[in-house]
Amino acid sequence: MKLRCRPIYAFLFCLGMMFSAVTLTAQNSLSLDGEWRFRTDREDMGVQQRWFEQSLTDRIQLPGSMPEQNIGDDITLTTKWTGSIYDSSFYFNPKTEKFRQPGNIFIPFWLTPKKHYVNAAWYQRDVTIPAAWNGRRVVFEMERPHWETRVWVDGKEVPGLQNSLSVPHRWELSDYLTPGSHTLTIRIDNRLKEINVGQNSHSVTDHTQGNWNGTVGRLALDSKSSVFIKHALLYPDRQSGKVKAVVVLSQGTQKQPVKVTLKPSAMNFDAKMVYKPQSSAWVTGDTVVMEYAMGADVRLWDEFTPNLYNMTVTVAPKSGGSDVHTETFGFRDIKAMGQQFVVNGRPTVMRGTVENCQFPKTGYPAMEEAEWTRLIKVCRDFGLNHMRFHSYCPPRAAFVAADKAGFYLQVEGPAWANHSTTLGDGKPVDNYLMDEYERIVAEYGNHPSFMMLAYGNEPRGRGSLPWLANFVTYWKNKDQRFLVTSASIGMSAWRVTPESDFIVRSGARGIPWEKGAETMFDYSKGDAANWPHPYVSHEMGQYCVFPNLDEIKKYDGVMSARNYMMFAQILADNHMADQAHDLMMASGKLQTLCYKAEIEASLRTPNAAGFQLLGLNDFSGQGSAIVGMVDSFWDEKGYVTAGEFRRFCNDVVPLARIPKFVYRNDETFDADILVANYSASQMPNQDVLWRVTDENGNFVKEGKFNKHIGYGSGLPLGVARVILAEVKKPSRLRLEVTIGAYANDWSFWVYPVIENMPAPADVYVCDTPDAKMYDVLDKGGKVLLLSGKHTVRGKEVVQYFKPVFWNTSWFKMRPPHTTGILVQHNHPALADFPTDYHSDVQWFDVSHRQRVMDLEDFPPSFRPIVQPIDTWFLSRRLAMLFEANVGKGRLMVCSIDLDSQLNDRLAAKQMRYSILNYMASDKFQPAASLSREVITGLFEEKKVVKVEMGKDAPDEIKFNIGQ
Repeated sequence: MKLRCRPIYAFLFCLGMMFSAVTLTAQNSLSLDGEWRFRTDREDMGVQQRWFEQSLTDRIQLPGSMPEQNIGDDITLTTKWTGSIYDSSFYFNPKTEKFRQPGNIFIPFWLTPKKHYVNAAWYQRDVTIPAAWNGRRVVFEMERPHWETRVWVDGKEVPGLQNSLSVPHRWELSDYLTPGSHTLTIRIDNRLKEINVGQNSHSVTDHTQGNWNGTVGRLALDSKSSVFIKHALLYPDRQSGKVKAVVVLSQGTQKQPVKVTLKPSAMNFDAKMVYKPQSSAWVTGDTVVMEYAMGADVRLWDEFTPNLYNMTVTVAPKSGGSDVHTETFGFRDIKAMGQQFVVNGRPTVMRGTVENCQFPKTGYPAMEEAEWTRLIKVCRDFGLNHMRFHSYCPPRAAFVAADKAGFYLQVEGPAWANHSTTLGDGKPVDNYLMDEYERIVAEYGNHPSFMMLAYGNEPRGRGSLPWLANFVTYWKNKDQRFLVTSASIGMSAWRVTPESDFIVRSGARGIPWEKGAETMFDYSKGDAANWPHPYVSHEMGQYCVFPNLDEIKKYDGVMSARNYMMFAQILADNHMADQAHDLMMASGKLQTLCYKAEIEASLRTPNAAGFQLLGLNDFSGQGSAIVGMVDSFWDEKGYVTAGEFRRFCNDVVPLARIPKFVYRNDETFDADILVANYSASQMPNQDVLWRVTDENGNFVKEGKFNKHIGYGSGLPLGVARVILAEVKKPSRLRLEVTIGAYANDWSFWVYPVIENMPAPADVYVCDTPDAKMYDVLDKGGKVLLLSGKHTVRGKEVVQYFKPVFWNTSWFKMRPPHTTGILVQHNHPALADFPTDYHSDVQWFDVSHRQRVMDLEDFPPSFRPIVQPIDTWFLSRRLAMLFEANVGKGRLMVCSIDLDSQLNDRLAAKQMRYSILNYMASDKFQPAASLSREVITGLFEEKKVVKVEMGKDAPDEIKFNIGQ
């Protein structure tokens, strides 16, 4: 009999079949998202009191964390943080007393969580297992709990505990969860105990994500066949087009024959090839090894063409049923050839940033692919192709996003075994970490973005070097899909592990400007030259910018920026709240200049392997290290755009070796033009254009080369030469070099020759406020006070041209103390000294190691012409140049050395010339008036309460707070 259906019934029948299929698929997984019963265990009595047999009474939402739901303890002065404090003076400095008030505490070291809790907590809910799961195996997955878990079902503990900080915790509950209702109880403990990965490790520390309790990401029960896939490890070979698959099975108590089937497919591109399934014979065991030949014409994966494939792996037990597992992979290889990285046969430079697990909205790493896609896009927009995860391993979503973007990752274990622990000394952390790397590679090793593996950050321990050598050798022999290094390290206290494939060390960084700014230097003769491996600059940059206080309102999640609030109050107390944005913008321009100088030096270095910035985004811990071009939310701050940054940080960067940036107009400007090319191809028959223009864009000189540009760094192209005799007035000129779609530029300054520079007859010049100075002022005269080294107020402030490194708290006020200058650039005193509102290289000679003046006793509204920007922990109102009416006269005060060696110090000579011209003119009409006492006070000692910082590093609190 034929069944005849009207069209509408046929449609409904098909629709019903579709929804049935969805339901059946969904029934293989039971989401546990939602409300759970909950209880904190501050006294750690839950196990002893058998809470797993009781019904917990509090409520919490999972996935989630306790701080997200405002659960935990209030912040007090006795909060036991997970992290080193390098400057404990906050706890006893009289000036910070108002920030230590109960109920209103401002922690300066890091972002402050709404609540803080470090101990065990219990989570519980009832689950109903479907009848269809009868006889099937059941696995409970918590994608990212923090961090040690134990599990009970119906009051019975499932043996063991899990404590990975990097991969999902999966508990097999087949013997406990039969069809029907059950009670599932979890105990999560976030304390550092016998296994101590280091209290500053970004996997656990309050310096970054925070030490939270809870579980985030996927939370579910999965129904599995009698034999299921634990891991499917894929080893693609780009040259042969073959994929080796190592399928690790969970066989259960009774092993049975299985058949494994592989079926590859293109994931993110249209492929003409349709790959047929390929099955093994019936095999018995826990591991099945197969090979699938996909052909030599497979598409490759890299930063330019991130072509991805899926491999669907099916295991079919002979008893029936099946388990299906899909893994994403790409055909690529990475090799260390000499001092360079080579990806798919092409030289590559790693242009990276350090990701420190800072997620102020949630207090834990993003678990959604979309957020990682956004962060990686920001990196790519800024010209980066690489990210190092500092002492933690990100969740799967980060790898998935990086795979799709063609972004290279350095993965690390969850350890900075230094301040509260050591490595290689026989402590439990030694074996824990070796097990953790096995888990990391099994979970994430198929991702083509997983390019590099390191133990973690800067270890301590007498046995650390042999431990690291063993770690490197083990993984080099076991898995060639990625390169291995021992650790990311600085220079001073850490030795290189020569077994490493590559080195991450701080020897190839810094700007060696002491006598003047220039771009002649590179890192070819430093520590990098001592090693035959690729040498990646460790934590390059760390140049500070004044905090963006407008950012405070963005902290509407788990973390509060009470450190920024404290800095804002200090600024207001010193009468500069209205300058907050300007201070940030001006210091940001200097920060950008320094990053540009350092990155370009790296790209000028022959056979450069790369750099890892610290960082593209701010680091809100370790004393508040405001070092990023983007903030903690990865948003631009306004002083540099991604496009501007990408001019000097990209796969192709025009470069120049310029011996100095300040010239007389009887000199010749010569610049050697170079290029770094790590693009997708070489550049044959390439035009290289250079052009010099003035501030108004008017043409001065141009030239052109035609070159074959291969791969490499610091490749010479030609010389740009400009005879400067035609420059008749003080000018800022700009050299721009363009290579196809890529361009870069540098400003330089030209001043007319000044033979003689006597002071105007009506201007008295002195270096101390002597009697004659006041006599001149009393008579309505004009005085230039070049106070220089005679200035007393402010002498403790050490100013370099370069800004604060990392922050002054973490390094106990190690110089420098300032982050650039804010300039009234349109002030007529600087009419013959072309400048912007911020530091640029012409300011080197007139700011580097120059004395500053502390204007603490000046009227609140007083603003200098040139204002050094102090560390935000003190925000002293500083000056290097100011003017005022004093009595009947007019006074200009300058603490810059404008006297010595002026024929060799062109900027200083030009500034003196500009100031004197202004003072001789009718424009010299100061708006503000000051008393004689205020001026004299700059040259007198003032009694202050000196607060000694501890000498230890870290400077942990060694006193009883509040007693």
